[in-house]
Amino acid sequence: QSQLVESGGGLVQPGGSLRLSCTASGFTLDNYAISWFRQAPGKEREGVLCINRHGTTIYSLYSEKGRFTISRDTAKNTVYLQMNSLKPEDTAVYYCAADLSQWCREDKYMDHWGKGTLVTVSS
Repeated sequence: QSQLVESGGGLVQPGGSLRLSCTASGFTLDNYAISWFRQAPGKEREGVLCINRHGTTIYSLYSEKGRFTISRDTAKNTVYLQMNSLKPEDTAVYYCAADLSQWCREDKYMDHWGKGTLVTVSS
């Protein structure tokens, strides 16, 4: 059975860092474009950033450029979201999703979704 599992969320103080992991089972992440989305309480889901099959990072939220980075670990079949200088407005459930297309696309095109991991930024 194909599935994605996110981990690494938790409570962090403003200005802190977290690294989220997205690990796949039943399929190979290298064959997919991988996106991170987030949904804050009371808000719609939004894209954060994506890494396409060519290894290029596409930022959905331009304000996050420089704070968030995405990377792959092929051996672990895992994609990471490194988040630095976190702000309270980054509080959300973070989801990873896999798109069999080589390119980064909208959430409606995702083939696999994880269940999400909660990130809370608060003092």
